[in-house]
Amino acid sequence: MEDRHIVAIDLGSYKVALAVAKINGDDIQVIYYKEIRSAGIRNSYVFNSMQVTKPLSVLVEDAEKELNIKITQVVVGMPKYKVHQVTSQAKMELDAEECITEEDVNILKTSALDSYPLDNPKTEELFGAVAQSFSTGEDFQLVENDIVGMPSEILEGNFKVFIGKKSALHALDVAFNNLKIGIAKKYFTPDVLAKAVLTQSEMENGVALIDFGGGATSVSIYYGSIMRHYAAIPFGGMSITSDIKSECMISDHLAENIKLAYGACMPDKLQNLSEKVIQINSGNDTTPNKQLPVKYLSEIITYRVKEIVEAVLYEIEQSGFADNLRNGIVLTGGGANLTNCANYIKELSGYSVRNGYPRHLVSSIGCDEIHETNATVCLGLVLAAKSDKITDCIQGESTVHIGDTVTLGDGETDRRAENHESDTAGMQAGDPEIFAPGEIEEVEVEKKEKPKKAEHKEKKEKKISWFNKMYKTLFDEDTNV
Repeated sequence: MEDRHIVAIDLGSYKVALAVAKINGDDIQVIYYKEIRSAGIRNSYVFNSMQVTKPLSVLVEDAEKELNIKITQVVVGMPKYKVHQVTSQAKMELDAEECITEEDVNILKTSALDSYPLDNPKTEELFGAVAQSFSTGEDFQLVENDIVGMPSEILEGNFKVFIGKKSALHALDVAFNNLKIGIAKKYFTPDVLAKAVLTQSEMENGVALIDFGGGATSVSIYYGSIMRHYAAIPFGGMSITSDIKSECMISDHLAENIKLAYGACMPDKLQNLSEKVIQINSGNDTTPNKQLPVKYLSEIITYRVKEIVEAVLYEIEQSGFADNLRNGIVLTGGGANLTNCANYIKELSGYSVRNGYPRHLVSSIGCDEIHETNATVCLGLVLAAKSDKITDCIQGESTVHIGDTVTLGDGETDRRAENHESDTAGMQAGDPEIFAPGEIEEVEVEKKEKPKKAEHKEKKEKKISWFNKMYKTLFDEDTNV
C-alpha cells in the first residue's frame, strides 16, 4: 500500500505547531513536530494575515529542509472563539415501502453541513453540524443505530449547528495563499480534539473536555457519544502571562518564561516550593534587582485560573448536562501544564479531573512532543484527515520509514497520563533562580454505488427542509487578550 503524508497545522494565539504524519493503511507515524511563537492571532482567530505568514513560513521551511520534502497542502483547525451554536431540525421525505438506511442518515447529516440556510451568509460561515437525535414523525429521540432499518415516510434530524465568522476563515486563507500552500480541509477544532484525547467510554458516559489554550478556553460536553454543547471564552494562558507582567512590571517575554518554569495553582499546597524566590536582574547598576516569591506568583496565577474555570463551569451548567458527567472533566491544552491546575479545577467543580494527553493512537520517531497536552489539536487534525482520506500533502520522499504503531483500547490507560496525573508539586526549594533580561532568549516551544441508488439520493436531497431555529450566543463582544 502506497504511503501518503498528512501535514497538520494548529494556529494558536501563543504558538503555531506543525506536524507531518506518514499514513500506511491503518498505521500512523508522526515523523515531524515543531512549535514556535505565533503572531497575528488573537483569541484563536487570525486577525493579521501578514503577521501569521512569518512564523508559518519558518515552520514550513524547517520541515521541508529536515524531511527533504515540498509541502503542497495542509489541514488546519478553525478558530474556537466567536462561534455560536444554533439548535435546528432538518427533514427528508422517503419511500414508505423502504427502510431507512445508513445512506439516508448520511445524506441528512451531509445536508446539515452543506445546505444550512445562514441568516447572514455574507458574514457567517458554517463551522460544523452535529446530529443530536433522529425521529420518524411518530417515534422521537432515536439514536442512529435505532433508526436505521425502520420504515418511514419521513426522516427528521435534530442538529446542533456551529456558526462562526467568515472573515476569520478568509484571513486564514490569505495567510496560506501568501505561502502558496493549499488548504485541503478546515476542521472544527473541538470535534477533532475529542477524537485525539477522549476514550469512547468517556464520550458515552458523559465528560466535559476543556481546552485551556493561549488566547481562548473552550469546553465541549459529550454524552451518549455525541457533542451536546460547545462554548469558548476569550481568556487563556496569555491572560495569566499578562497578569504576571503587570503585577511584576516585567516584559511579556520574561513573564511567559517565568510562568513556564514556575507556574502553579493553589499556593498553599506548593510544599517547599513556596519558599523559593525568583531573582530578576535589572540589567543595569542603577535599577535594583527584583525578587518574586514563587508563592506570590502562584497567587497571581490562581486568581486568573479561578476566573476562567468559573466561566467554564457556568457553561457546563448552561448545557443541561452538568449532572450527566460521569467521567468528569478532561483538561488539555497548554494551560493543563500548570502545576496543580487539574487539582484546583477538581476543588472548584467537585468533578473528577484528569489531564488530557493524546491517546497512543500513533507512533513517533524523534518527536515525543506530539504526546504532550499542547499537541492534541495537531494529532486530532491528523486523525481526522486520515479518516477523510485526504490526499498526499507533500511532494518528495521522506527518509523516515514507518514503524510500529501503538494503539490502546478504551479500557487501557495511557502510561504518560499516569505519570502526569498527579499535579501536586514535588519540587524542592533551592537557591534563588536568577532571570537576567539580557540572558534570556526566545523559547521555541518546539461497496460501489448502484446507479438507481444515486438517482434516489439526488431526489431526496432536493426534498430536505430546515425549520425551528433558535439562537444561543454567549461572550459575543470582542475582547482582546
